[in-house]
Amino acid sequence: MKFWQAIPLALLASASAPAAMPTTASRAQSPANALSAAVTDPSRPAEDVVRDVNRKPAATLAFIGVRPGDRIADYASGAGYFTRLFSSVVGPRGHVYASVPSELFTFPNIVKGLNDTQLWAAKRPNVTISFASALAAARYPEPLDVFWIGQNYHDLFDDFMGPVDIVKFNRAVYAALKPGGVYVILDHLAAPGSPTNVTDTLHRIEPSVVRRQVEAAGFVFAGESKILANPADPHTDGVFNDRIRGRTDQFLLKFRKPRR
Repeated sequence: MKFWQAIPLALLASASAPAAMPTTASRAQSPANALSAAVTDPSRPAEDVVRDVNRKPAATLAFIGVRPGDRIADYASGAGYFTRLFSSVVGPRGHVYASVPSELFTFPNIVKGLNDTQLWAAKRPNVTISFASALAAARYPEPLDVFWIGQNYHDLFDDFMGPVDIVKFNRAVYAALKPGGVYVILDHLAAPGSPTNVTDTLHRIEPSVVRRQVEAAGFVFAGESKILANPADPHTDGVFNDRIRGRTDQFLLKFRKPRR
């Protein structure tokens, strides 16, 4: 059985719902219009809109470079915040693969998020929801334009995820992308010189560590963005601490698979 076919039985029931295409952005004629339409789409759930203040979706999508017709992986898609935005932007000619590492099923909020996203995606034929082990979840049935992992790269190092062999993981991402495709990582910033277990204790990681590991897989650094930076973050609190939750200092890194 292919991993993207291995959907929980509880979720498969939703797949029989009538198909309907994404709304506003699927009819947009330009990438800029598609991004704007995705963010302002009135069908977005209220909880997503509330999170926009801290997530800055328009600027984030622009940095990623998502375009109509793209094939995108939303790895560890959580509650589907970016899955919904990507679906709207890529439109009927594109596709979004929202994959959830099965190791995350120990967390009730992940299970709920997967169920909610599956129910929503039942009416979006340009979205596939899947789950598999952490490494297998980074493999897809067609070459991708974009591989996105938001606030979860640091989790790959922790015991509950295996930990994942990061060399094999980044090589799997490389193999999943088309030549010229981009790998974009959003995560919570750790202070320089942080101990290796900071990924588990504070749920943070140093961007220099990420860059070194990703470039070792053959990727070329293509840029970074400070749009989600917060210099007031002391980097000493865990990201779920109420003093900083939702307002952490975050980094965005983009890497490109060489065309040759």
